[in-house]
Amino acid sequence: MKKDIILSGVGGQGILSIATVIGKAALKEGLYMKQAEVHGMSQRGGDVQSNLRISDQPIASDLIPSGKCDLIISLEPMEGLRYLPYLSPNGWLVTNETPFVNIPNYPEADKVMA
Repeated sequence: MKKDIILSGVGGQGILSIATVIGKAALKEGLYMKQAEVHGMSQRGGDVQSNLRISDQPIASDLIPSGKCDLIISLEPMEGLRYLPYLSPNGWLVTNETPFVNIPNYPEADKVMA
């Protein structure tokens, strides 16, 4: 069993807290886990992302290759789109539909969700 998960959002939404909870749950179940984080200007609503790799076998790298992610959980719609190139053909994108509008030219919601 191996699952590659990307958590994405903006600063203040709790991405790193969610990653910690999932990681601790995996370790408690006796699974191997690697995690990598990207902190944008998180205090100002910047990009925050975490790669979580969970497996019943040892894991060599903490980074998820393009096209190999099983699940993207995004707390912000545009941030979910940012990581679509990482999603595997059979992967899932789960996103919050309510945008965190932190830029003046944020696209209309129907265009983001299309």
